[in-house]
Amino acid sequence: MAFVRVCGLSELEEDTPKRVELDGTPVSVVQTEGEVYAIHDICSHANVSLSEGEVEDCQIECWLHGSAFDLRTGKPSGLPATRPVPVYPVKIEGGNVLVDVRASLTQES
Repeated sequence: MAFVRVCGLSELEEDTPKRVELDGTPVSVVQTEGEVYAIHDICSHANVSLSEGEVEDCQIECWLHGSAFDLRTGKPSGLPATRPVPVYPVKIEGGNVLVDVRASLTQES
């Protein structure tokens, strides 16, 4: 695994996505419900940034069409999206948030 620092833990606001780019991959980093998650920042239904959406109940909502994606699995919870988006491993070290975009945790169903 190749973890890369994306930000300090103190830079994240609860339920407020932070967009970062790692090796050309757009990622939305979210702190919610006591955990930090990293999810691909582009909706699988439309080419729209998920980090511009809202976070609630461990889901991030696409602001354009309303599809929500589980931050833990990347799976959509409703239409119009039908395909999951990648989620990435996250670890916290010394107050830093590290993400590995080369190791997607998403499982296609």
